[in-house]
Amino acid sequence: MSGRSAPPEKGLYIPDIPPDLLARVPAEQRGPGLGRDAVRLLVSGGGQEVSLRAFRELPDLLRAGDVLVVNTSATLAAAVGARLGGEDLVVHFSTRGDDGRWAVELRGPAGGGTTRPRAGGPAGAVVELPGGQALVLEEPLAAGADRLWWARPSRDDVPALLRAYGRPIRYAYTERDQPLSAYQTVFAVPAADGSGSAEMPSAGRPFTAELVARLVSRGVQFAPLTLHTGVASQEAHEPPYPERYEVPAATAWLVNAARVTGGRVIAVGTTAVRALESAVDDRGVVRPAGGWTDLVVTPERGVRVVDGLLTGLHEPQASHLLMLEAVAGRAAVRLGYAEAVARLCLWHEFGDVHLLLKDENRDGLNCFSNAR
Repeated sequence: MSGRSAPPEKGLYIPDIPPDLLARVPAEQRGPGLGRDAVRLLVSGGGQEVSLRAFRELPDLLRAGDVLVVNTSATLAAAVGARLGGEDLVVHFSTRGDDGRWAVELRGPAGGGTTRPRAGGPAGAVVELPGGQALVLEEPLAAGADRLWWARPSRDDVPALLRAYGRPIRYAYTERDQPLSAYQTVFAVPAADGSGSAEMPSAGRPFTAELVARLVSRGVQFAPLTLHTGVASQEAHEPPYPERYEVPAATAWLVNAARVTGGRVIAVGTTAVRALESAVDDRGVVRPAGGWTDLVVTPERGVRVVDGLLTGLHEPQASHLLMLEAVAGRAAVRLGYAEAVARLCLWHEFGDVHLLLKDENRDGLNCFSNAR
């Protein structure tokens, strides 16, 4: 199944998140001597009871031959101050199109370095950017949607603009601005053309070089791919729009080999699931692939090669929850989220992490359907 899909009904998995469960600063800033890996790891699915561990215990939960699929996209400083007429704005640069235009989200400043939603457009409007540059708004990214617009920059070097004037995208639940380094994962590889993700592939954030070394020493393998994430709909919870991705030949080989030898394929983040599942053929074989993907993973479509997902905790109406259900089943997601609230786990990019495992006894017929 590809294309758009409605978000889950509010309350299907959890009610509203209590405000004190929103992670407001990175883990390493919550106390002396703490590192990125000082978060908790919720484990659900796989026919097991829900458990809560330290993220540093992840090597104890994996076995030799397992493959962790990681997203190497680097995070961009994608928020830039701007003006439209007499109005102050913040432009979130989301995705570069093949024709040189950029999908952008216009936001209003909300004070304290945060922003608020604002309708896009109008068509033909000229948004003034720093350094004498500008954007011309042309049309909404999708029919019937007004949040993201295609805009044409006056100069064809937006990455340079972001390096000079940009800052990381930040939402109101965070306490203060953070340097761009706080939004980079240990797996991030800067692209030669300056492309990257508008928002951090945050499931990889708690990994440290030391933890990676421990996992490798246990025989766990890492398979890199790239998916450049666009701007999320923090308030509207829209399904993801098309995003650019690449699954290299080496990663396809590692994943296919693991499936033959009994290793589990664990995706680090929903972005890794989307990219990897976009590269699977009708026989369940991963092929080297790249370009644009509009795949939306739902319970109806299922997953074909992913045996587990390591991800953050998502908003009650986030479309990503349907992907979690596709991996581990609705019961495992509901139980996991109920435990997350009861055990005071923290949400969002600086929060705790959730490992969902496929129940090997579940009916897997949908996983190999012909639906894309």
